[in-house]
Amino acid sequence: MAKTSKISGFYKQSPKERLKIVSEFSGLSEEEASCIGATGALSLDAADRMVENLIGIMEVPMGIAVNFQINGRDYLIPMAIEEPSVIAAASNAAKMAREGGGFTTSSTGPVMMGQIQAVGIKDPNGARLNILEKKDEIIRRANEVDPILVKFGGGAKDVEVRVIDTPSGKMLITHLVVDCRDAMGANAVNTMAETVAPYIEELTGGRVYLRIISNFADKRLMRAKAVFPKETIGGEEVVDGILAAYHFAAGDPYRAATHNKGIMNGVSAAVLATGNDTRAIEAGAHVYASRSGIYRPLSCYEKNANGDLVATIEMPMAVGLVGGATKTNPIARAAVKILGVKSATEMGEVFAALGLAQNFAAMRALATEGIQRGHMGLHSRNVAIQAGATGDLVDKIADIMVREKKVRADRAKELLDEMMEKRK
Repeated sequence: MAKTSKISGFYKQSPKERLKIVSEFSGLSEEEASCIGATGALSLDAADRMVENLIGIMEVPMGIAVNFQINGRDYLIPMAIEEPSVIAAASNAAKMAREGGGFTTSSTGPVMMGQIQAVGIKDPNGARLNILEKKDEIIRRANEVDPILVKFGGGAKDVEVRVIDTPSGKMLITHLVVDCRDAMGANAVNTMAETVAPYIEELTGGRVYLRIISNFADKRLMRAKAVFPKETIGGEEVVDGILAAYHFAAGDPYRAATHNKGIMNGVSAAVLATGNDTRAIEAGAHVYASRSGIYRPLSCYEKNANGDLVATIEMPMAVGLVGGATKTNPIARAAVKILGVKSATEMGEVFAALGLAQNFAAMRALATEGIQRGHMGLHSRNVAIQAGATGDLVDKIADIMVREKKVRADRAKELLDEMMEKRK
């Protein structure tokens, strides 16, 4: 009988029953199925309530970035990531930043926007004024559905309206500006947008389609700055090399994409560790990098009067301390406790500093020894393990491959075979 992915009632099965079905379909061994079904702090029951069609839990290594001093306070930053060298690089960059006073941060506050799309309006510009005239009533209706958020000082604060041209004709887009406090805000904003949508139709005579949060969080910007003394990072030549690398990224979107990927290595790892939405953060970051019409770096590098390197970053950061996996995943809860932040804004500022540290580390490596040396030094251990090495053989094989500049699976296997033969 031919295999089929059309499985009736799959969602009704228990996680173990789903895993059995998938194992039979895919030919998984008992060991492979057991790995997928194994759990740690996050139980299958809890995970089953978080996503659909659960069969198991995918583990990601979580480490700690050390040495961070931000606004005069020390932080340990949890990072969940599979890529080697990232956590070590961030920690080393933070150590260098301390020599210049550490990181300083600021932000615009925890403000998000909900979009309400209205179409089929004969006089969209006139309808725009109708909405603005009733702004206070729209805000009142929105806040009625979330009194708890309002109680804590948040809630809908403003209304903005735009007329945009599209292939489907003119559309009237209402932005509901919401202070989300310590929440990421998706649920609150979406509920508010749904609530006021019928009133928007009444005011405009049009038809509302989309009512949803925007992940382009340009009203929720986080900023970080660090001064890296030239003596600490290797001298004037290194400063100039980093500036040349930055100018390359500023003038070329091909390079800017990789430049910003380095920032997100840090940011996304911390976002994931704390149970926040990596996709929302990444989407917001990349559209912010493109806001001029050209994709540009999220960070900036300059030289001050003393010849030291000044690094800054500004980017959207819609993270939360309440709701979602931040509360349901016990590992995420523990990660937030390790981080020790008291508000979502503080969390976002810390993550911005982490992103800047990660970016600086990559820039310095590129300007000096090259990115591969440090990265491959750590990656070589993974290659050795994949070849079957265990115990002290892992480091021995890794060291040889790095010295030879041959960090490859076939070379790891050759070395392992040689060493095992000598031990017989």
